[in-house]
Amino acid sequence: MREIVLDTETTGLDPASGHRVVEIGCVELINHIRTGNYFHTYLNPERDMPREAENVHGLSAAFLADKPLFKQVAQSFLEFIGDSMLVIHNAAFDMKFMNAELDAVGLPLLEMDRALDTVLMARKKYPGQPASLDSLCKRFAIDLTARTKHGALLDAELLADVYLELRGGRQSTLGLVTGFSEATTETTLHFSGHTSIVERHFPPSSEEIAAHRNMLEKIKQSLWSSQ
Repeated sequence: MREIVLDTETTGLDPASGHRVVEIGCVELINHIRTGNYFHTYLNPERDMPREAENVHGLSAAFLADKPLFKQVAQSFLEFIGDSMLVIHNAAFDMKFMNAELDAVGLPLLEMDRALDTVLMARKKYPGQPASLDSLCKRFAIDLTARTKHGALLDAELLADVYLELRGGRQSTLGLVTGFSEATTETTLHFSGHTSIVERHFPPSSEEIAAHRNMLEKIKQSLWSSQ
């Protein structure tokens, strides 16, 4: 099962008012495990950057001036996400902006029913509790030290961990490359080669069984000890 965790940064709150997407970050999950494959790009919005938006993500009009236009990366973006489910925090916001960008260049829109909203997941699991990305990271003890400002790829990485916690707990990753340079001028489409997990087809050795038993003895009130 392939899922894409997606986040965007924009010039404002409503594309109907002329606001544009300025950054897209996507992280690939397969069977709820991060594979290391990701898509990331900054975009030239062909307009000014309001001070309020720049204060949120730190992306200035000058920084974005030499970045690609959406129409130049749109096909690469669509090829990366394919027909996978999209995991988005506050999905209505990002889907509205992405569909406005796609519509402007004459490409098919993304259907809302393929978006899984982690805000709704969090509110259902923790009713009455804060559901912001920061709040959920703190709840799940996810490291936020790199998040001095919002960033689409960084936030997609954090959301991937939050999503897995909301589903019942994080699993080990397959070497996702974390962090990215603010000097990036071109779209980054990264494939690590990990597209599936090889199932183990042989039994554990006697040494592995002994090591497992020794580990269980060190765990107080272990659930497995009674089995």
